[in-house]
Order: sequence, then C-alpha cells, then structure tokens
Amino acid sequence: MKTINGPAIFLAQFLGSDAPFDTLDHLGEWAASLGYKGVQIPCDPRLIDLATAAGSKDYCDDLRGRLAAFGVEPTELSTHLQGQLVAVHPAYDLLFDGFAPPALRGKPAERQGWAAEQVMLAAKASAHLGLKAHATFSGALAWPYVYPWPQRPAGLIDEAFAELARRWRPILDAFDDAGVDCAFEIHPGEDLHDGASWERFLAAVDGHPRARILFDPSHFVLQQLDYLDFIDRYHDRIVCFHVKDAEFNPTGRSGVYGGYENWVDRAGRFRSLGDGQVDFGAIFSKMAQYDFPGWAVLEWECALKHPEDGAREGAPFIRDHIIRVTERAFDDFAASGADRYVNRALLGLATPDKNDGETL
Repeated sequence: MKTINGPAIFLAQFLGSDAPFDTLDHLGEWAASLGYKGVQIPCDPRLIDLATAAGSKDYCDDLRGRLAAFGVEPTELSTHLQGQLVAVHPAYDLLFDGFAPPALRGKPAERQGWAAEQVMLAAKASAHLGLKAHATFSGALAWPYVYPWPQRPAGLIDEAFAELARRWRPILDAFDDAGVDCAFEIHPGEDLHDGASWERFLAAVDGHPRARILFDPSHFVLQQLDYLDFIDRYHDRIVCFHVKDAEFNPTGRSGVYGGYENWVDRAGRFRSLGDGQVDFGAIFSKMAQYDFPGWAVLEWECALKHPEDGAREGAPFIRDHIIRVTERAFDDFAASGADRYVNRALLGLATPDKNDGETL
C-alpha cells in the first residue's frame, strides 16, 4: 500500500496582484509557511511560461529548484480554463471568451485550436517537471441538455460525446507521448460530471490509457452522488485528488438546481475543510485501500470563510487525515509459522506425521 503525498494546495484561488499571491516564488514561500509540501500550479502566465516549460527542461529544473528552496514541490500543472475551451457550446461563448487571449475572443474555432495547443504544451511541460499527472476540464457540448426537457432527439448525446472524443483524442495521444496522465475533474458544467458521463467518454476514446480522473468530493455532494461508491468503481482511473468540502441542505424552496440563488443562499454550497458534510475519514481510507498514487491537494472554495483562514486550516486538516499505511498485518504477532505441509495437513490433504516424500 502507498501513503498519500501531502498536504498540497491548488494556487488558482489565491493568485492575485499583491504579495504574497502575485508570483510563484511568493506563493511557494507562503504555502510552505502554512505547512504545505506541494503546490498545484495553474498554467497562468503569471506563474509559468508554458511554451518555455514545454521546450526547456532547464527552465523546469529551475522552477523546481526555486520551489525546493522553500521546501515545496510542484504536484501537478492545471489547465482547467484551457481545457474548458476545448469544447464550448455556443450558448456559453461570451462567458468563456474571458478565458482566452483578447485576440481570440469572438473567434470560437481559433480559440478552440489555441486551447488544445495549450493543453498539449502542458503535457510536455509536465514531463519536463517530472510530473506523472495533469489536471484539467473536459469542456462541454451537451451541458445545455443535461435535463431532458424538451425531450432530447435520438442520438444527440451520442453525437456530443463522439465530437468531444474527437477533440480530446489527439490531446490524450500527446499525453501518452509525454508519459503523463490527463486527469479530468468530474464537475458540473462539464460533459464529464458523473460516473455515467465518464463511462460514455471513456468508451468514446476507446478506453485511452491516459484518460484519467481528478476526484473532488464536493461536486458529488452538490449532485447528491455517492462519492465513496465512485471511488470503488473508478479507483483505477483516479490519479488526482482535490480535498474540498461542501454541504447540501435542501428545503421546500431550493434543492440541487439552486433556484438561481447566489452561492451563499443555495442548498448546495462549497465550504472550507471541516465546515461541510464530506466524510474525509472514509475517503482517505478508500484512497489508502486502493493505493492512490498522488497528492492530497486542497482546493479552497467557501461561500463564507476568508480564503487565507481556509488555507491556514487546510494544511493540518489534510495532514491529520493522511493515513500512514501499515507495512505489516495487525495480527502478525499471532502468526503460527505454518508452512505448506502444515497447511495441507490442516486441510486433511496430508497427515502431520507423514510427508509422503513430497517436497513441501
């Protein structure tokens, strides 16, 4: 069994214009001061020059060295925003244009091409950084039709996933060439938002070996999915883990869909670690049971608490939940020392006083 790496922190929600949130070095030093051992780095030009990282191992070695000086290391790169732009339904074009460079806004085809190139650059950059997995979003073509009213025409969802697979297959091949897993966060708003949609996509890409999962239980709470059963079903594909809390308190007025309310007024809302309803003890036990190979990474989002307080509380919360796996069975002290001959005797296949000449 493996002991999970951590604690680590996703930097996206903390990046800003003022120190210590303005540069990778400042953020690395800040994270280390809170007790984090790793940082998940969004592919934002303020933190990493993605094209240079994809082309230069020296650049990546320098980046690692700068973080190591503070006692932290990169856990994964993230292209959540770029991955979102790989597949955008026209209804969301204006909203998602803000994720692209200004020159590409209003040009969905060019924006999609840029996004795919960015994610493929991240594959090479991840390899140069010595990382095994990468975090991203799938994007969505079918999300406007998630609720089947009006009735969906036959073949609509199949066509959406066939197109999604067509767009992602060359990207997944690029990750395979780089020796890095591409982990899609299972997330509402993405076509990959639950186990059933994940299975559709995996079938559409013919079970591509680099198609993997970023597991974040908060999104399961808001959809009322069984996050422990999800781990049981798909643990062999889970390579990234966002440690994020949430709560779901439905009323006669509002439930899963939220009634268009703001986050603080929704029945389902994200919370800082320990303030929500996620059973992290059970999750970390499942991760230990299935030899999860990666990092436990705090993604802070909360409708109530200040982010700096959430970050400060997150490191000890994760550290205290990581299970240092045992190297031996708990009942080894009572081992009988039996060998194969004794085992056969216990089964009535040999007598304790006669070997029958068999080499045991």
